[in-house]
Amino acid sequence: MNRAPDLPHTCRYWLVGSIAVTIAPHAEHFPIWLLGLCASLLLAQAMIVRRGNPPPHRLLLALVALVASIGVKLQFDHFFGKDPGVALLAVLLSLKQLESRTGRDLHAAVLLSYFLQVSLFLYDQTPLVGLLAVVGTLLSTVTLLSLQAPREPVVAQLRTGAVLLAQGLPFMLVLFLLFPRIQGPLWGLPNDAYSGTTGLSDTMAPGSIAELSQSDAIAFRAAFRERPPPPAQRYWRGPVLTLFDGRTWRQASSPVLPAPAYQPSGPTYDYRLTLEPHNQNWLLALEYPGPGIDRARYTADLRLLTTEAVRQRAGFDLRAYPETRPGLIEDARVLAFARQLPDGFNPRSRALAQELARRAASDQAIVDAAVTYLRRASLAYTLTPPVLGTHTVDEFLFDTRRGFCEHFASAFVFLMRAAGVPARVVTGYQGGEINPVDGTLVVRQSDAHAWAEVWLRGRGWVRVDPTALAAPRRLDSGLADALSDLDGLPLLMRPELSWLRSIRHRWDALSNTWNQWVLGYNPDRQREFLAGIGVRQPDWKAFGGLLGASAGTLMLLLFAWAYLQRPNRDALDRAWMDFSRKLAKRGISRHPWEGPRDYGLRAARALPANAAELQEIADVYARLRYGARHDANATRKLAKRIRRLKFK
Repeated sequence: MNRAPDLPHTCRYWLVGSIAVTIAPHAEHFPIWLLGLCASLLLAQAMIVRRGNPPPHRLLLALVALVASIGVKLQFDHFFGKDPGVALLAVLLSLKQLESRTGRDLHAAVLLSYFLQVSLFLYDQTPLVGLLAVVGTLLSTVTLLSLQAPREPVVAQLRTGAVLLAQGLPFMLVLFLLFPRIQGPLWGLPNDAYSGTTGLSDTMAPGSIAELSQSDAIAFRAAFRERPPPPAQRYWRGPVLTLFDGRTWRQASSPVLPAPAYQPSGPTYDYRLTLEPHNQNWLLALEYPGPGIDRARYTADLRLLTTEAVRQRAGFDLRAYPETRPGLIEDARVLAFARQLPDGFNPRSRALAQELARRAASDQAIVDAAVTYLRRASLAYTLTPPVLGTHTVDEFLFDTRRGFCEHFASAFVFLMRAAGVPARVVTGYQGGEINPVDGTLVVRQSDAHAWAEVWLRGRGWVRVDPTALAAPRRLDSGLADALSDLDGLPLLMRPELSWLRSIRHRWDALSNTWNQWVLGYNPDRQREFLAGIGVRQPDWKAFGGLLGASAGTLMLLLFAWAYLQRPNRDALDRAWMDFSRKLAKRGISRHPWEGPRDYGLRAARALPANAAELQEIADVYARLRYGARHDANATRKLAKRIRRLKFK
């Protein structure tokens, strides 16, 4: 038979509530069955507390833990990683609160709860996640406080918990500002640490960018020193796709260069680009970036790469030259490669391209003729194009006539190559929205785009955006204004929800400030801060020693203060504390509000073999403590009796 828990009902209710708040932010990362299991375990505990029933047998809890572990293994295919690890922790925490009987159990559950709150930051580090973690920490702290004062009003307990957190705020700020910044985590991240990242791919097939464009997640932000370029010049270059197998375009290898493969010229735009993590090496810069970019490399096909995969938010100071003419002198092998097409695909498009080439006197004339044809072809721009079969370009141009940017870019490059003009597909982002709150340009996944590049003698690589032929407003006004059919468009991009976009602008501005000053507080920012307070070249060893010594001194002062504040117990109190400790080891802890006779009576009921002696000790203590005069001899006898107390 299970012994009833000694924890007050207030503590157990607080424990259920704090764990529910801790697990709730993980809802989007957990499978529905696991959420249901955790909710059921928490609800079961609440019903047990309310009805005064004993907790479930530990064998039953062990069986639930085993079944849940098997479920996690089947769901994630392994135990080692971010997602299965956090899922198991949530299940174990839900089970732990159900078996909690003593203060020690409660402490263990709260520590697990703290750890689960920290795991939130493995998924995201937004201000909202930080706020949720603070709320969870507050409730977990109040759970600990309720063990000491279970009869305190709820508001008073919350106030005390908030005061404790506020008292730790100065220490947190000092450590945040002065503790040496370490790039990357202190331990190895799990293999699936970046499994949830969203962004461009190094391949493109019909429908791939349309699917990505249905996400309104932020890809990057750009803060321009002066006015940003007009929308028609906002092409953020990503992967360059040269290989084509009849359906999918792929990126080919390209030599890495120490400097751009072109001579920058024309007007410039200076800006700071803040990339969201995308787990790739693409530095999605505004065409065309200048030289001397820190932590970046250039390629012969005009891409800009980071030296390491972007696995955390990263900022770059860039200068763009949008009127540069790259590729004026190009390798003949590159041009030959940019004319290749696989055999056996799209015969109607090949015939069209050859007809255009026969009528044209130059490559420029072929490009102009293809542009004219596409403009007159009554092609529709849509986020929900029909599925295409084997001959993707033929079916798009002559049958369905409905497509997204990847359909237009793929068809145009195919026509150019079939006509003998070197061409390739470029993917990236186009446009972006100015946030009126802080003036930054926000580019989202819904701005993902694909366009074409053709090589013309005397002009080099020239951008041609065939999407603009069917949807000219795509360049100037964005995706929402260009689409005639809004199916699949992200909710907050719909014109009728402008009031929601206003709220989002304010939230984005707050997030950007958080990113720059909290998450972006890197070693460089720390050096700037220290220089501002007079520490020009910090000696981190000495600095760390000073910080450790200061923290140690502060802790000693706090311990000394706590020691001086302790109650000055006399011999009678010491004897009573010995009695309470002995009973606590038998699972009978004294409640803070419990008087000596009530405590003795409860102990006598729990230990009937010692009932008479326990009640007599409690009565003697009450008489000596609250009697008219103090009897030192009786106190010594009571202390001796308590020391000799043996439980039967």
